[in-house]
Amino acid sequence: MDNILEVRNLCKKYRDFELKNINISLPKGMIMGLIGENGAGKSTTIKAILNAINIENGDIRIFGLDNKQNEKIIKEDIGVVLDDSFLSEYLNPIDINKIMKNMYKNWDESLYFRYIDDFKLPKSKISKDYSSGMKMKLKIAVALSHKPKLLLLDEPTSGLDPVARNEILDIFQDFIQDEEHGILISSHITSDLEHIADYITFINNGEIVFTKTRDELIENYGIVKCSKEEFEKIARDDFIKCKKNRYEYDLLVENKLEFKRKYDVNIIDKPTIEDIMLIYIKGEK
Repeated sequence: MDNILEVRNLCKKYRDFELKNINISLPKGMIMGLIGENGAGKSTTIKAILNAINIENGDIRIFGLDNKQNEKIIKEDIGVVLDDSFLSEYLNPIDINKIMKNMYKNWDESLYFRYIDDFKLPKSKISKDYSSGMKMKLKIAVALSHKPKLLLLDEPTSGLDPVARNEILDIFQDFIQDEEHGILISSHITSDLEHIADYITFINNGEIVFTKTRDELIENYGIVKCSKEEFEKIARDDFIKCKKNRYEYDLLVENKLEFKRKYDVNIIDKPTIEDIMLIYIKGEK
């Protein structure tokens, strides 16, 4: 399976933060969710992929091309949604169309205005006067309207109501149906990723904790709820991390069926991606 995006040994140092040996492989036709706390390194990773920041070390390839040597060619085929818009808030959708069609060879004016109409965005109103959800929809319309092959999205459903979020997620799933496109999406709304992501990459303190398929996480992982007496009988190598609550322990295990065969426990819950992330961050070994 060909990779549309490859990141190898990416390192970036700041005074009080460091990305350490980030490795990401995104196959064509797939969606990868990037999860982690605020400040974990998700946005920095996306900016490095875009060559928007200088890095100390690493090899980044998009469509098989080096992201620095072939930046102009690559960016023709990337759609980007970042927290900070590169467009002035004093532009309306009509103004933006005039700018974009001179920036991208494949800009599709009719597609752009179809998104504007579908999203019910006022064409004559400047984006400064939009709600946060409308601003996000405008960014997504711009990102999709030059027919990119790869989407790099940083919190694209932030500020959207549940109906609008589902609408956007459907668009993302349609985008990868031809199996030639790909999406890397950073989101703190992990329930969205449970609907659309094929892979989940978890970053914590500038390091990748794991990259796994969504199904592997949700179907194989488990949260064991046990008493103090039960906990003391469990070998430390048989769980990833544990979180002590008021009356019980929550243990994150990688293979719930194997754990159940080995130990006599009553409750093993099916975790959400958020559950897994929280126990990794807050739990102890």
